[in-house]
Amino acid sequence: MGRPKKELSSLKIIQVNVRMTVNDYMKVSADAVTIGLSIAEYIRRRITEKSLPKKRVSPSDRKLFVELSRVGNNLNQIAKVVNSGIRDPLSIYKQIEEVKTVLQYLKSNITNNDR
Repeated sequence: MGRPKKELSSLKIIQVNVRMTVNDYMKVSADAVTIGLSIAEYIRRRITEKSLPKKRVSPSDRKLFVELSRVGNNLNQIAKVVNSGIRDPLSIYKQIEEVKTVLQYLKSNITNNDR
């Protein structure tokens, strides 16, 4: 069974080309990267007055946050295998929970800029 069709009103079928100076582009690009959006999504949200992420995160912190999220995702996959009954190492499960707690702490510190 295929994916359900989107409503016509939600399809992004109209393209608008905008000319801007190099400085304007660099500013828009940097702002979009800083809050983790594509340039198109950033511009779309700005012109439609939709909310932007409230916290600005530096590009290096953003990369760290993404990596931590990937680690957390991997830990969740490991925990799923452990919980499925394929393996039953209780000590590994406890260690995974500890690592997840540390990751959450690091993520909150990155978003709050409290290093």
